[in-house]
Amino acid sequence: MFSAKLRKQKLEELNTYQFDLVVIGGGITGAGIALDAVSRGLSVALIEKNDFASGTSSRSTKLIHGGLRYLKQFEVKMVRDVGREREVVYENAVHVTEPQWMLLPFHKGGTFGPFTTSVGLRVYDYLAGVKKGERRQMLSADETLEKEPLLSNEGLQGGGYYVEYRTDDARLTLEILKKAAELGALCINYVKADDFLYSNGKVSGVEATDAITGHKLTVDAKKVVNAAGPWVDDIRDIDSTAADKQIRLTKGVHIVVDRKTFPLRQPVYFDAPDGRMIFAIPRDDKAYIGTTDTFYDGDPAEAAATEEDVAYLLRAISHMFPSSGLTHSDVESTWAGVRPLVYEEGKDPSEISRKDEVWESENGLISIAGGKLTGYRKMAEAITDRVTKSLEKEGYGKYGKSTTKKLPLSGGDFGGSKNFPRFVSSMALQSEQFGLAPEEGRMFAQFYGTNAGKVFEQYWKRSAEPHSDGLPDVLAAVVAYAIEDEMAVTPSDFFIRRTGDLYFHIADVMRYKEQVLNFMDKHLNYSDEQKEQYRMDLLNEIEKATRFGRGMPQ
Repeated sequence: MFSAKLRKQKLEELNTYQFDLVVIGGGITGAGIALDAVSRGLSVALIEKNDFASGTSSRSTKLIHGGLRYLKQFEVKMVRDVGREREVVYENAVHVTEPQWMLLPFHKGGTFGPFTTSVGLRVYDYLAGVKKGERRQMLSADETLEKEPLLSNEGLQGGGYYVEYRTDDARLTLEILKKAAELGALCINYVKADDFLYSNGKVSGVEATDAITGHKLTVDAKKVVNAAGPWVDDIRDIDSTAADKQIRLTKGVHIVVDRKTFPLRQPVYFDAPDGRMIFAIPRDDKAYIGTTDTFYDGDPAEAAATEEDVAYLLRAISHMFPSSGLTHSDVESTWAGVRPLVYEEGKDPSEISRKDEVWESENGLISIAGGKLTGYRKMAEAITDRVTKSLEKEGYGKYGKSTTKKLPLSGGDFGGSKNFPRFVSSMALQSEQFGLAPEEGRMFAQFYGTNAGKVFEQYWKRSAEPHSDGLPDVLAAVVAYAIEDEMAVTPSDFFIRRTGDLYFHIADVMRYKEQVLNFMDKHLNYSDEQKEQYRMDLLNEIEKATRFGRGMPQ
């Protein structure tokens, strides 16, 4: 259902049928809309001009969080809504979402003080409906340093301790898309919307191009939703009667360092010298730090860290963790993404609201911009409500309410968080039947959830066949699964969106990049030109991620 090998068949279907809804944009917002709509019985197609999650949805701070700092801007409704969504997102996708105790230290003269932290976190607990075991704790200075000894103790007054949820943003997006495809949605990457079809003055579909072959196609639809993220205004401009509202892009940058160099114990939310708030998050044997917040006017696809961005984050680390001694040479990789925020004149990047906004053109094109990763499901529900009401008004039938609040995503069919540890242990034992070590089985179960069995099968198939391509069998199984079940088309898709290795295991990318390219070529039959293009695309991504750190690894 979601295989890169089925592209030709999917494109033919896309070009043949009339859909109830076509969604433009394969980030988390578009994915959520596709899932909500197909789960209510609508026929749905989703097209993405690049790879799924290749824009903002793979370049965030990778947190499902309620936006504590937005309380200071009195955005109470947004904090309440997204705060309550954290638990929903977690329970529907435990394998890609994990509770993390966050430490918010407060120093004399900082953004937060003892009173504001205590009150803010208490209000946060109330608004977000935080369960009892995860409600905020207030710590003394000594207790705060015990939690994280690297913190500056100069002027330290204490800390707030509260729970946020760490996620893998790109994989969360993929699990939503895979669930939508399982329910019947036709979701396909590398298909670019060029123009709209019109019937009786209303948008009735999309003219598009397959970016891989250059073939033109038309996608007929009763309704079209523009969820193109940073490109939402570009899509709206195609429809000549679009409203004047516009988005403003702001860029956020993160850097990755090894925890041997920066032995961070736990997530910290802290003051930068200029008063912005920064996250430092451990992830396995790495730690990542971000984010910046500056206006951005370039191509969203080419957003990258600058020397100034990296220097800013290193200064922030030095300010809060003075013993760390981190320099440019310690930065292993970086990533940069842009936020499509609804423009507000006269406001600095950090002051612009993160709330979403929906508007509809005279021709019926529905567009959505803004919002936060955490609120994707509620945004999708609101958009689908709008679409179904319009379809019902036009006599196309009746549609029910959203069911996604308790709909496990792909890989999440193990009965919620309470059953996850038992499931992982069971899969670790089952993996031995396929020739895998229990720890490898455990790793796959934690990463892929109930889809781990498919990876086991790929490993079994691989180990039973003769091969001499230089790929370890475990890695080959993961690449094969990405092709067969996650529509990975290029090595960049695999190393960035399917695994995150470009950011967190850069040495593995450098070691196996050519072998993975050859493996994918064997399975997807690249032309010579495509193979060289995909090689250069990956090298370009590696260069962007490493240009201001220790240099491109060999």
